[in-house]
Amino acid sequence: MNIFTKIIARQLSLPQEGVENTLKLLDEGCTIPFISRYRKERTGGLNEIQIAQISEMNAKLKEIAKRKETILKTIGEQGQLTTELQKRIDDCWDSTELEDIYLPYKPKRRTRAQVAREQGLEPLATLLMMQREPNPVKAAERFVKGDVKDVAMALNGAQDIIAEQISEDEGSRNMVRQQFRRDALIMSKVVKAKKDTDEAQKYSDYFDWEEPLRRCSSHRLLAMRRGESEGVLRVKIETDDEQCVARLQRHYVHGHGKCQRLVSEAIEDGYHRLLQPSIETEFAALSKEKADLEAINVFTQNLRQLLMDAPLGQKRVMGIDPGFRTGCKVVCLDAQGNLLHHEAIFPHPPVNRLMEAKMHVLDMISDYQIEAVAIGNGTASRETREFIEEIAKDANQKASPIGGGREGAPSVFVVSEDGASVYSASKIAREEFPDEDVTVRGAVSIGRRLMDPLAELVKIDPKSIGVGQYQHDVDQTKLKNSLDQTVESCVNQVGVNLNTASQHLLMYVSGLGPVLAKNIVDYRRENGPFTSRAQLKKVPRLGPAAYQQCAGFLRIPQAKNPLDNSAVHPESYHIVEQMARDNSCTVGELITNEEKRKQIHIEHYVTAEVGIPTLTDIMHELEKPGRDPREQLETFEFDPNVKEVDDLVEGMILPGIITNITNFGAFVDIGVHQDGLVHVSQMANRYIKDPNEVVHLHQHVQVKVLEIDRRRNRISLTMKGVKSEK
Repeated sequence: MNIFTKIIARQLSLPQEGVENTLKLLDEGCTIPFISRYRKERTGGLNEIQIAQISEMNAKLKEIAKRKETILKTIGEQGQLTTELQKRIDDCWDSTELEDIYLPYKPKRRTRAQVAREQGLEPLATLLMMQREPNPVKAAERFVKGDVKDVAMALNGAQDIIAEQISEDEGSRNMVRQQFRRDALIMSKVVKAKKDTDEAQKYSDYFDWEEPLRRCSSHRLLAMRRGESEGVLRVKIETDDEQCVARLQRHYVHGHGKCQRLVSEAIEDGYHRLLQPSIETEFAALSKEKADLEAINVFTQNLRQLLMDAPLGQKRVMGIDPGFRTGCKVVCLDAQGNLLHHEAIFPHPPVNRLMEAKMHVLDMISDYQIEAVAIGNGTASRETREFIEEIAKDANQKASPIGGGREGAPSVFVVSEDGASVYSASKIAREEFPDEDVTVRGAVSIGRRLMDPLAELVKIDPKSIGVGQYQHDVDQTKLKNSLDQTVESCVNQVGVNLNTASQHLLMYVSGLGPVLAKNIVDYRRENGPFTSRAQLKKVPRLGPAAYQQCAGFLRIPQAKNPLDNSAVHPESYHIVEQMARDNSCTVGELITNEEKRKQIHIEHYVTAEVGIPTLTDIMHELEKPGRDPREQLETFEFDPNVKEVDDLVEGMILPGIITNITNFGAFVDIGVHQDGLVHVSQMANRYIKDPNEVVHLHQHVQVKVLEIDRRRNRISLTMKGVKSEK
């Protein structure tokens, strides 16, 4: 068992065997979704989050190991690598401690202490630190030679060496760190020249701000740092400098005398000039890293909820990108999301071709047998919805049944159009619709989002979807890795229809990627729909390893083998077939006949490779093969009497939709073209640490208007004492 396994198991409080097997599976190229779903026996049932933590920690430990190699090589080249020092470095797996060990040996620019050493003053510094010399001035006279012009210069040089030694000492640094952890304050002040500018007003809360660093929330810290980067704020982290200096002096200075006074002065200089700035920089980086992780966590939670939003399913949909002056862009899609027709209508001011627009919409509903309408939630959304709902009531009279026809008016939904413009101008959209302009592509995206949010949103950079918190301010590499992992998790949790999935959706399936996803789509185009999972083996470059990783997450509806439309992995088909034989029935009958399934005793099918966890999953899947874990779609209506901010009155109770969740609260669309904020303290009559305890993205809620700040365009809402919908 290697050292990484022991460290990871200890820090994550996980069984060593499970960690070791997980690391082996990751090294073999297995994906996190595959390991968590199909290798439970080997991991001990670890979930995706735990496996991701193991993977992340393993990567960090590899980085530290690589850093240690560099450090050992550097110190070795200096001829200062002792056996004891090597052992300390070998045994160290904390990056901060490792850098502290390395600091005295780290090559650096030519410092004042380095100049003093070159002048031969290190023995004098050692003499002063011993604090036994009654007359340091007399002792310094022996060093007045060469570039050292006088005693004062000698003593100053020796003090520079002492200052650097103490600032680089592990004990000193840990003393100051303790003080920073306990008492550090983060403070921000407005840059006077920017105070009255419009761009500075969004940071007005931080014009004169101070709070303990350990209590500073992620969103406040990131807001201050953004204000700093925009030149509006000056931010610094401070602690009680006098107390820090006093602690260091008590530690290093013994007794009273001339040597002690010189050492005390050196300590104070070293603290202010070297140690304090270094530790402040360290804590600024650590606090930013912590804030980044919190913000990334908020983003990934929101993204997961958004991707797992309820789908309408395969229905004939009209997608509308609403607008006033430029009109509403309307598209009609078939049940597979293919574009059948598009046109622009102008029912709103300033054009006001209302009757013409109405007739065109009725014709489209009839001609293309539209079952649902998806309206983007941007400009003119409210007005377009009211227009569509009014004429949809007449749609059934206009409809001419085709192939069984459609009963009743189409359902009307408002969907988020965040990122639709990004998609419409992207390479992906140009490849899908090379002959259409961006307005048509955007309307198609809106329509498809209603049919299957997951399948459509994977085409858009998650940062453009509008559910993040300071997403452009956090570490972009960590953000991308986390978001990609979230998308991959959601895609594999839901499963993918092998015969309808786009290349961009297939990219996120376990074991696939851009190349194999394209090869699958190309094979499907040339050979027609897949009839079995085994047919995947004929796709170019899709070898046994990729097949093992992806097969269980791909679905083939109406396949000859019903297991091909389930989450049962092909490697386990023989188990289900044996169950069917033992019950004198077919696999299909086993799926449809509950009594047959009840007769199965899974413990009879346990082998060295297959245990109870896998067999339990198989039985759940046979009960509802290929089930979609997402919820059912619900309709929603705003208050018809409230359309603008000016219509709001404090105390008013309104229906709303959660559009974004941060760690300080949730933003709610109440239909006035400006989202309101329910602060976390206004979510319930109890303490709420995480808004996700109470709300989820796109949840329908009832809120009360608390305050309207028209200057800063802010609406404060509360959910306290207001009954919300589930």
